[in-house]
Amino acid sequence: MTKADVIAQISEKTGVDKGDVQQTLESFFTVVKESLSEGENLYVRGFGSFINKKRARKVARNISQGTSMIIDEHFVPSFKPAKVFVEQVKESDKLKAVAEK
Repeated sequence: MTKADVIAQISEKTGVDKGDVQQTLESFFTVVKESLSEGENLYVRGFGSFINKKRARKVARNISQGTSMIIDEHFVPSFKPAKVFVEQVKESDKLKAVAEK
């Protein structure tokens, strides 16, 4: 499913114009990006959490050149789904049918 598909579905379900839905969705993405880049996690009850995960400093190897390099500690954005969300996916009949094939 693409962003355009999500916009179309929300527009159909709510009756709100696609342009307004697109602007709202883009604003949500902007808020998530800005919050995470400022070090602030975002929690959406019943859906999940957008959090920054810390990656430790490590030594990496360049196999083709046979050299090693140090990668400093850094943060990466991550999404952790809520328990309710995880259970909904686990209990999905469509996904169970796909798994049985």
